[in-house]
Amino acid sequence: MTSSLPIPARPGPAPRIGLPYLSPAVREFLNREAGSAAVLLIATVAALVWANLPGDTYESFWHVESSIRVGSWALELDLQHFVNDAAMSIFFLVVGLEISREVTVGELRDRRTVIVPALGAIGGLAFPALIYFLIQPSGPAAAGWGIPISTDTAFLVGVLALFGPRCPDQLRLFLLTLAIVDDIGAISVMAVFYSDHVSTSALGMAAILVVVLLGLRFAGVWQLAPYLLVGAALWVAVFESGVHPTLAGALLGLIVPAAAVDPSQRQRLAYYGRAVIEAATPARVRLANTAARATLSSNERLQDALHPVSALVVLPLFGLANAGVPLDWETLRDASTSRVTIGVAVALVVGNAIGISLLAGLALKTGLGALPGRVRYGHLIGGAVLCGIGFTIALFITDLAFDDEALRQDAKIGVLAGSLLAAVLGSLLLRYLGERLPLCTVDSEGGPPALPTGPWLDPTAARIAEVRAVRETASE
Repeated sequence: MTSSLPIPARPGPAPRIGLPYLSPAVREFLNREAGSAAVLLIATVAALVWANLPGDTYESFWHVESSIRVGSWALELDLQHFVNDAAMSIFFLVVGLEISREVTVGELRDRRTVIVPALGAIGGLAFPALIYFLIQPSGPAAAGWGIPISTDTAFLVGVLALFGPRCPDQLRLFLLTLAIVDDIGAISVMAVFYSDHVSTSALGMAAILVVVLLGLRFAGVWQLAPYLLVGAALWVAVFESGVHPTLAGALLGLIVPAAAVDPSQRQRLAYYGRAVIEAATPARVRLANTAARATLSSNERLQDALHPVSALVVLPLFGLANAGVPLDWETLRDASTSRVTIGVAVALVVGNAIGISLLAGLALKTGLGALPGRVRYGHLIGGAVLCGIGFTIALFITDLAFDDEALRQDAKIGVLAGSLLAAVLGSLLLRYLGERLPLCTVDSEGGPPALPTGPWLDPTAARIAEVRAVRETASE
């Protein structure tokens, strides 16, 4: 049984990033993404080194054929596609869970909070695709227009973590919201434009399984096992349909219930907990454990279990399997004149910078939304450039867009070059524009930046924020 009544946030470990204004759930998500960025970077460097060693061990290893058989049905893929098609479903499942949580009980509920990053995300989807089309308007290479449209959340959060307390907490939340809306657009693009040879019968079965999942949700089923069993069947159906199977993970994440749990569940926990204290028996302990799990939504429990796997295992494994490209002189010389490489790199950096800044600025100018608290317009511009870090989904769509290995290599070099340039240039702009220019947003009466409020804001953090705001206002 679910309810819209809020419940206190669960305690967690001390955060590694100082984010006093953010809810524990968002803080934990950002900390895991920041840790993922470091491991993903190591995996990427390892892939590049491995791919450039003598011999052809990198390509030969990831193209080893393997299979899973159940009766007459068999799943036959090479190792790279097991990572891309199966393991990455966990990544997209976590993305779907985070989108669902933010829309249901998180920051995406407030229109004025979400309208600026949402419009910025639309600009970050449209302008990179447009710029790529202008550079590569025709031929097989034109299919790569979807490569530069998505921001890599892990690397984005990782770069912001390097700024420490100099980066406003609201900017992290602003860019996280933008990245979430951006992920929705990227997943939709993959489903509509990068699916071939669709089987209507398998797609129909997938639709039936989605209805079953929705039925479980509306019936108030909070146990995870039914969702995971139907989700596994959905993955098989989507795989057989010709649509990329990772979309099954995103659908499952969007459907798993994220609403606040009925407070009566905590009363049941107190009852069964007292029973265990009085006399611990296996039956009473099982009931107490079940009651404890029921105090959290299915979304929270599944995300808590899978997000570390996605961030620290799946994404680094994906980087290791896909980021390896030869970087010999001949390859780099060809890439330097390739419209695919140039189109991807320019679209990532320039497209995101212009698209996000322009549409987010339009939302601010028209009064549709507002920048939160301590976020400056300079932060917005620097953050827009940082959003050009497009690694995971960019490499993912590269594999879907091109069958020609030469085009894939050119696109991967463009992704790596554009992402590196966006990270460096965005960091410099964020430091200069965000700290040195007096572009701090103010409230409607021209006073100091409004302090954020919320059930997660404790008095100590509020006092610290107030002192900081007064100091910043005095200095300006």
